[in-house]
This record gives sequence, C-alpha cells and structure tokens, in this order.
Amino acid sequence: MTNTIASIVIPDSRLATQAAELLRDHGDELLWNHSNRVFLFGALQGQQAGLKFDAELLYISALFHDLGLTKKFSSPDKRFEVDGANAARDFLRSQGVPEESVRLVWDAIALHTTIGVAQYKEPEVALIYSGVGYDVMGENYEALSTEVREQVIAAFPRNNFKQKILHAFLEGFKHKPETTFGNIKSDVCELLLPGYKRPSFCDCVLHNQWNE
Repeated sequence: MTNTIASIVIPDSRLATQAAELLRDHGDELLWNHSNRVFLFGALQGQQAGLKFDAELLYISALFHDLGLTKKFSSPDKRFEVDGANAARDFLRSQGVPEESVRLVWDAIALHTTIGVAQYKEPEVALIYSGVGYDVMGENYEALSTEVREQVIAAFPRNNFKQKILHAFLEGFKHKPETTFGNIKSDVCELLLPGYKRPSFCDCVLHNQWNE
C-alpha cells in the first residue's frame, strides 16, 4: 500500500526499502524522523518549484545523509558528510546502480552542509540541501503551509528536535573535531566540545612555512 504524506509518495522500491532498513538498523529515532522529513521537505520544495527529480534517489540520499554520524559508518579521519556519501556509494554499487546515479547521490550527501554551492547543483543535490536547511534551521519556513508542515510532523515527529540535534552532531564527530575545520559543524564543536579552539584560516595563511 502506497504511503503518501502531504502529497508526496514515499518510495517503496526494493532499493529504497533496503536503504531504509540500513538507517533503521544503524541510526536512531532522531535520525530516522529527521531523514524522512528531509526527504519530504526537499520533495515538497521541488514540487513547488516545478523541478523534475528522481524521487528514489532523493529518498536514498536523505536516508544516508547523516549515517556518517553513526558508529557503523563513521571513519576516524573524514568529514561525516563524506562518510555518509561513501556508505551510500558502496550500497548503491552493490545493487548495480548506474554510476551517474551513484555520483548524484554521493554529491547530494557530501554537499548537504555546503552553503553557497549545493543549491546550484542538480535538483536532487539542491533539494537535499533545501530539505536539510528547512528541517534544521527553518530556512524558507513560510514556503510551506502550516497544514503541510503539520502533516509531515505528524508522520515523523520532531520531539524537541532542535534541542537534541546539535548534541547528536557532536556525538558523531567529537573524536575527530579537526574534520569540521572550514565548515559549519565547527560551530557545534565550539559550542559543545570543552576545550575546543576553532582553527583560523588566517593563521594558516600568515603562519605557514613559506619564508616571506
């Protein structure tokens, strides 16, 4: 039976179902609800803008976008976004998905926190970025009606999400805070990680080994 929320059909192909099972197995309720909301908010904004996009690839990208925060998929030295993108790439390749689709999903996940770039990429990449921005920071909040928002939240509750998500982020990369250099997750370390000092790009330039 097709599951439709706020006019958006949740993909239920074999590929989509297996991806959902991976998130269920290795994530938690916070990531499950957030990832599904990201798909729905991204798809809704895409629908509103009249964009053509692959709903299955968008859904899989949403399911994997924060898997790099989990113990199963977290590396010791890469950005969590890249860990999630690599996990999705491995999964899709194991299922024989064409490389162009694999690349699209990889980009959508790896760039989902990259302000000023992701929104100019392919629709699937831009819509994951928009879905994340909508759910995490309330970007373009008024673009969707109260009724639509309530339908999404009824299906995938927030449960005090904005008070919990920053701590969830930190848990995913507190063992490698250096990977947040130059990206917005450095803000999380600065707020919540005791003793963390944000690196300065200017120091990197002015105090490097060039003799001048």
